[in-house]
Amino acid sequence: MQQSIKRELGPRSVTMKRRSFPLGTILMYAVLFGWSLTTIYALFWIVNNSFKVSREVMNNSFKLALDPVMVNYTNAFDRINIGKGYLNSLIMSGSTVLLVLLFGGLAAYVLSRFQFRGRKVIFSILYASLLIPAFATVVPVYELLIHWKLANTYGGLIFPQTAGNLTFAILVLAGYLSTIPKELEEAAFIDGCNRWTMFIKIFLPIGRPAFASASIFVFLWSYNDLFSALIFVSKENVRPIVLLLSEISSQYGTDFGLMATAVSLTVVPVLIIYLFIQKYIEKGLTEGAVKG
Repeated sequence: MQQSIKRELGPRSVTMKRRSFPLGTILMYAVLFGWSLTTIYALFWIVNNSFKVSREVMNNSFKLALDPVMVNYTNAFDRINIGKGYLNSLIMSGSTVLLVLLFGGLAAYVLSRFQFRGRKVIFSILYASLLIPAFATVVPVYELLIHWKLANTYGGLIFPQTAGNLTFAILVLAGYLSTIPKELEEAAFIDGCNRWTMFIKIFLPIGRPAFASASIFVFLWSYNDLFSALIFVSKENVRPIVLLLSEISSQYGTDFGLMATAVSLTVVPVLIIYLFIQKYIEKGLTEGAVKG
């Protein structure tokens, strides 16, 4: 009788043991949950206050905007021309992403699929260049831009940002492209593909997760690059949105509702884009790191 009871309870007890969580896992999830709440609440606080007038934000900034007003969003597009800042940021960041993916993809293809003398030296130089701070190259870059008459133009921010993000893209893409089987490349040669056709029709589609992850990181870094924008593009007609946001805090520092609206318009669109392509980012960063 006891043996039959043990047999009946045996699988259940095993299942309960399997469902039990160690204390370390519970603490880890608790810390991550608390950290996510602080991040999410900060974003919610900004968006919530963007629907209030400045006086209401000062008096009770933690109260829900039960009676939202749209005057801040109207002023953002009328008084500070935030639409032009959006356009400038999209032109500069989009162009930077395209150039980085083009040159970085080709360089990564060569470094990952070819064996030649000096290959390891190039990789060492690329890794070492990541240690160079951006402000150390400001003076020579600015002198070059003035000499080439690119200061205060779109190219004055596109080309320095392309050069600054190229190393990261090459290393990420090379790590992923090196995981592609050699047999696939040999089969393409048998079918008559040259190197360019092979890169466009085989490596580019297969490496789409890595290209997507590199593109979103490059876009975010270019989009949020206030340091370079303050130095290389000071004219109003080419100012990106981050530089416009900096001017709002100095010119309209007492209008907290308008400042919250400007921050919301800057952050929320990028966050929405990230949510749609996050699976490509995770796959592109992890798969190449594990197999490479």
